[in-house]
Amino acid sequence: MTTDTDKETPDLHDAAQEVLAPRKVYKMKDYVEPKQTEPFKHDWRNGVPIVIDLGRHTTRVGMAGMKDPSSVFPSITSHYKDKKLKRALNMVGNDVLIDSGVKSNMKNPFDGSIITNWNSVESILDYSFLHVGVDSQDFVESPVIMTEPLVSPFQQRSGLTELLFETYSVPKCTFGVDSLFSFYYNGGHTGLVIGSGYNSTKLIPVVGGKPILDVSKRIDWAGRQAVEYLSSSLQLKYPYFPSRINDFQVENMVKDFCYVSNDYQHEVSHYLDLDNLEKKDITLEAPFNEIVKQEKTEEELRQEEEKKKQTMKKLQEQARERRLQKLLEKEHDYEYFTTMETKLKSMNKKEVVSTLREAGFDDDKDLHNYISNLERSLKRARNQDVGENDASDQPPSFDLIDIPDEKLDEEQIKEKRKQRLMKAGYDARQRAKKEKEIARKTAEEAAKKDEEWRKSDLSSWIAARRKRLRILKKRRKDRIRLKEELTDRKSRASQLRMKNIASLASEESEGRGGRKRKATNVTIDNDPNDTFGANDDDWSIYRDIAKGSDSDVEEEYEKRIYDLEEELLRYDPEFTINDTLQAQYSWKKSIIHRFVRGPRDWDPDEQHQQHQIHLNVERIRVPEIIFQPSIAGLDQCGLSELCEQTALKRLPSELGFSGDDVSSIVGDVFLTGGSTLFKNFDSRLRLEFESFLPVGMKFNVRRAEDPLLDTWRGMAKWAVTDEAKSSYITKKQYEEMGPEYLKENRMGCAHLL
Repeated sequence: MTTDTDKETPDLHDAAQEVLAPRKVYKMKDYVEPKQTEPFKHDWRNGVPIVIDLGRHTTRVGMAGMKDPSSVFPSITSHYKDKKLKRALNMVGNDVLIDSGVKSNMKNPFDGSIITNWNSVESILDYSFLHVGVDSQDFVESPVIMTEPLVSPFQQRSGLTELLFETYSVPKCTFGVDSLFSFYYNGGHTGLVIGSGYNSTKLIPVVGGKPILDVSKRIDWAGRQAVEYLSSSLQLKYPYFPSRINDFQVENMVKDFCYVSNDYQHEVSHYLDLDNLEKKDITLEAPFNEIVKQEKTEEELRQEEEKKKQTMKKLQEQARERRLQKLLEKEHDYEYFTTMETKLKSMNKKEVVSTLREAGFDDDKDLHNYISNLERSLKRARNQDVGENDASDQPPSFDLIDIPDEKLDEEQIKEKRKQRLMKAGYDARQRAKKEKEIARKTAEEAAKKDEEWRKSDLSSWIAARRKRLRILKKRRKDRIRLKEELTDRKSRASQLRMKNIASLASEESEGRGGRKRKATNVTIDNDPNDTFGANDDDWSIYRDIAKGSDSDVEEEYEKRIYDLEEELLRYDPEFTINDTLQAQYSWKKSIIHRFVRGPRDWDPDEQHQQHQIHLNVERIRVPEIIFQPSIAGLDQCGLSELCEQTALKRLPSELGFSGDDVSSIVGDVFLTGGSTLFKNFDSRLRLEFESFLPVGMKFNVRRAEDPLLDTWRGMAKWAVTDEAKSSYITKKQYEEMGPEYLKENRMGCAHLL
């Protein structure tokens, strides 16, 4: 048999916490404003092609034959009116970000991949030519080569051509797709080019150095959409975050902490496991001004403590007086309605019905329930005041109570009222003491019997305790569920509650005190047909409805549950700390807590934790969208599915592709663009290709040497070749042939629309 000393009772409210090392907290990177404007270069040489990679996010400009571009700046502009200079200024690139007034008018010339603001494009070209060192007046005496998106609309290409020829008098120009230039620079000849930049992801098969544009595909998801998706997710995850998280900070989160999962379904299902989350959760802290609390002197602390004591004492006295006043009212009502219940026994049926309706009750059962509830309320009120200011058993003197008011002056009458109130309180406390003593003896006898039962039959005692515990937990759970449902207007419980209120409001014609409502009473909305609320007694309806949500009852449930758990922990060897209510509702078992607050406990009063966010599932969810666009609600094929369809089904047979014979195209799967820099991006693609290619077929996945700059370097390398020279369209040809005329080249310049 298990004794009291066989098993120590652990503290349910102070579970031992594992000592863990402090978590690393990353500071959110904020944009550092440039200290100076973009420098002017002197790289321009007459007749040497100018290479311009006009991207949605960044523009890169330089001269052909150079290793790196001369200028790299954001593709943004701002039209700003300077009040001091009294003239309008067109700011471009990093120059926009120097001044906050200029930055407020910042614009981007693109809407997606389409140019919509040609004035901004002209400003960017002005800026590019100027900073590369073009010193010719009113015209540019050098050929220009520019990038364009895959399947560029005719209007955009003709607009750029017209701008170059008409505005800058460029002698000749040509265009090409950015990812094809990068493929060319990295020695590509035949392969599958995957270019994922800032605005879209492109898939272009290349055979013998020539792209097959007819089967090329595009996914409307890349870096910009990933940043927007993460930003929206963080806003939903932290709706009341005290600091503003800007796009620059979110962009750095995507770059620094997001990665591609090689097995997304398995990893996401276990990501929020506590041990796994401890390793992979990233804590980021937004900049904020920490409020330093000034330490108070001992004298100030002593004065505050004394003030608190005085205030508390005053409040206790006021509360005690209110309780006594309410107790008197309840005592009066209890005596009145108890007497009424007794008198009803000697009345006939007609008199009973009349009396009950006059008092505001439907029937004798309604009266009995009201008296029972009133009796329980009296017991609680009496027990609350037992022992207060009652150090002696000797009754105090109430010498004025029995003296008639006619024999007393005004001051004595006031004292008499006070003595009557004190006597009522004293009598109530004495009754409560007796009731409490009786309850104590009853509890001692029950505890003795329970002890004998436990010692004689431990197994049945434990079974009974467990059954009682299950019932209490179920009742508590049902009450919590009902309380939550009542907050939802569409729930069945809430609708039933409103029906009950409406029913009581329409059927009850009088309050508890017997005062009838008159049809002539005017309501708030001046509706003579609706008189509910005209009397104060009407609002007792809401007390009747709200009985089921009494917080005292919930606290009583929890106390009884904790008591049972302590007994089971002491005597039941199969009942552990993990079976307790506290353990079941611990933050460690809360998925929401792990998702929002990470793998550690959270202190809402700690300033640093208030300004911290946690990246966990988002780290793999954001990059995964390019493989599963349905995650973000996009009705498009994922990258792996698109690769499978392109490689196995869409390649033309006239080029030698038939059935599964695609080894030449998959022998070089080339990755370029900033969005391919996610960790594990290339390894994930290898796994995807292994899943759909025929067994034993060899393939190779490689990444560009520099996915960000290789596009420009490929343009600079190709611009001086004989092939490029034959691909330029001159101003004379443009004027003769019109804007639809172009020379096709293997860099993607072709008639598609």
